Amino acid sequence: MKLSTIIAVSSVLMAATNAHAQLKNQADSVAYAFGASIARDLKQAGLETINAAVLAQAVADVFSGNDRLFDEGLERELIMGAITAAREKMDAKLRNEADEFMAGNQTRQGVNTTASGLQYEVIRAGEGEKPTVADTVTVHYKGQLRNGQVFDSSYDRGEPATFPLERVIQGWIEGLQLMPAGSHYRLYVPYALGYGERGAGPDIPPYSPLIFDVELISVKKGGEVTPVADSPAHGTK
Repeated sequence: MKLSTIIAVSSVLMAATNAHAQLKNQADSVAYAFGASIARDLKQAGLETINAAVLAQAVADVFSGNDRLFDEGLERELIMGAITAAREKMDAKLRNEADEFMAGNQTRQGVNTTASGLQYEVIRAGEGEKPTVADTVTVHYKGQLRNGQVFDSSYDRGEPATFPLERVIQGWIEGLQLMPAGSHYRLYVPYALGYGERGAGPDIPPYSPLIFDVELISVKKGGEVTPVADSPAHGTK
C-alpha cells in the first residue's frame, strides 16, 4: 500500500469500524464504507494487527481539532517503518513457502531438476527438433500457481501461441530448449526464473513458483513474429 494511502487512512477512519455499528443514515453508510475499505488496505499491507481503537481515537482527535500526540514528520516516520517491517515479514513468508514447495516437489518421482533450479516432468517425449533461444516456437500451454489457480491458458483461448523464445521468462527459455518438438512437459518454475519479487499483475503474486503444462507444437529457426498479447511472450522477459 502506498504511503499516501496509509496517511489517508489516518485521517478518515471513523468510529463506524466497530463490529456492530448502527447505520442510521446515508452519512453513516458512507463512513462505514470508508472504514471497510481502509481496513482491507491495511490488511493487504500486512497491518491487520493494528490497534483499531487507537487509530479511531487519532481520527477523532484530528476531526475535533484536539492536540495530536505526534507531529506529521514523526507520523510519516512511524508509518514508513510499519509498512517496511510488514512488507519484509510478508516477503519472507512468501519466499519460505515458495522454497518449501520447490524443495518438496523435486523429491517426487519423475521430477528432474536443472542446475538453475528449474524442475520438469516429461509427460510425452517428442522426436522433433529442439529449439534454441534464437528460434520461434508454437506452443499450447496452461499456467497455474501452486494452489492450482490457472492464470493463463492457450487452451482456453482455443488456439496455440507463437512467439520468439528469447522474449519469455527465463524458466521458459531454459525449459523449452530441453523439449523436442512434439513433446509435452510440465515445468515447475522457481520465482527466480519467473516473475521474481514483483510478481505479475493481480494474478501472479510476488515470489510465486509457476507450474506450466507446455506442448511444443513446432519450431521455426530464427525469424520474427508478432507475439500474441495474451501469451507468455508478451512483456515477460
